[in-house]
Amino acid sequence: MKQFLDEDFLLESKSAEELYHMHARQLPIIDFHCHLSPKDIAENRQFENITEAWLEGDHYKWRAMRANGINEEYCTGNAEPFEKFKKWAGTVPFTMTNPLYHWTHLELKRYFNISGQLLTTETCGEIFKETSRLLKTEEFRVLGLLEKMKVEVICTTDDPSDDLGYHKAHSESGNNLVLLPAFRPDNAYAVNDPKTYNLYLEKLGDVAGKAINNYTDLVGVLEERVEYFHAFGCRLSDHGLDFIPKINYELSDLSRIFNKVRNGNQLQKDEIAQFKLGLLVRLGKLYHQYGWTQQYHLGALRNNNSRMLRILGQDTGFDSIGDFPQAEGLSHLLNLLDTTDHLSKTILYNLNPADNELFATMAGNFGDGTIAGKVQYGSAWWFLDQKSGMKRQLETLGNMGLLSRFVGMLTDSRSFLSFPRHEYFRRILCNLLGSQIEKGLLPNDKKWIGQMVKAISYQNAASYFNLPKENTINV
Repeated sequence: MKQFLDEDFLLESKSAEELYHMHARQLPIIDFHCHLSPKDIAENRQFENITEAWLEGDHYKWRAMRANGINEEYCTGNAEPFEKFKKWAGTVPFTMTNPLYHWTHLELKRYFNISGQLLTTETCGEIFKETSRLLKTEEFRVLGLLEKMKVEVICTTDDPSDDLGYHKAHSESGNNLVLLPAFRPDNAYAVNDPKTYNLYLEKLGDVAGKAINNYTDLVGVLEERVEYFHAFGCRLSDHGLDFIPKINYELSDLSRIFNKVRNGNQLQKDEIAQFKLGLLVRLGKLYHQYGWTQQYHLGALRNNNSRMLRILGQDTGFDSIGDFPQAEGLSHLLNLLDTTDHLSKTILYNLNPADNELFATMAGNFGDGTIAGKVQYGSAWWFLDQKSGMKRQLETLGNMGLLSRFVGMLTDSRSFLSFPRHEYFRRILCNLLGSQIEKGLLPNDKKWIGQMVKAISYQNAASYFNLPKENTINV
């Protein structure tokens, strides 16, 4: 019987062990999509205790605690830090078979060298005391935590209205970690709620220093913000959408629709779809102009619990997988950009596992021989970033595309203790390839397949995104 979380955790053959330990284990990390706070990085935050580091914004843990019958006071409420941690510790044994059980103990082991104890109600006092003691030392401030995991680059997720002041502050700190923004313009086409949208336009106009009175103004401001982000080292955009609509539109339609919503009027369903698609196409051409990579995260059914949305707000753990139609709209957008030769490097992420093959084959439609892996089928995302979800994504990509050109894993996390997820992914990748070697499905060519592991784990991302290698701002 294997020991839980030993050095060969998730590695089920000698070939898998060799691939991981010889080729993946020591590689640094490029985390090209996450939701970490640039403020915490710039200020090199020091956590008072592990409750702050673990439970402050982690909706994965909140969902598990709620499912375990834990009152909201201990999730997002004002309970004392140790009492919150104790409730989480009491939930952990019930998370067996959920990735949270693996992640929790990997994080305790990799950051705090706690490997002889499982987190339970009985052990939580000692673990809380030891982790909190370490977190109060200089070595365990935010930048120290990132250095422990060999994180080289972090791309945060930033609205066009962000002034990127914390990115600038970090760039001036002299720290070797490269902190870059990523452009997330979802609010710019969120026209379904006129009141909220108009408030956003005022905010965006204020940061740009000009009023946004018509569609031309909006496009002009977004162009200026892309240029501004680019000067801060931004090379990626990101879009979180339920689905991409397939609909026809004219520029005159977009101007008319903008005027209507700017005057506070509710739009029709087709008008919302036209505006969203029209602005996505315009932004896509802009990304191509600047040589950026665009990312599309598709398929989340968000804010299902209206009562908790009213109490807690968005991104608090009440989202799920949606069953939206994806193929035609996604194909339509990519084709509109490709037709005029404005399709930039693109990564597609699905949340519904039923869409795995759809997304993998969609990516293959738009390779044009100019860039290896130009359109990528992205890593298993959100509810799918667990052992079976990652394995299925890797197998689907291997069956229908070029796994060897894959840019690999990202954390998509709000926690500075989440970086062992890269290790988790690398172990699953090595186990998959090692298993195929052992079964004779791949040759026993450890040199080539070892290089493939290195590429997927780190090197492909390093070359694909063309990211700045240091904190340089040209503003």
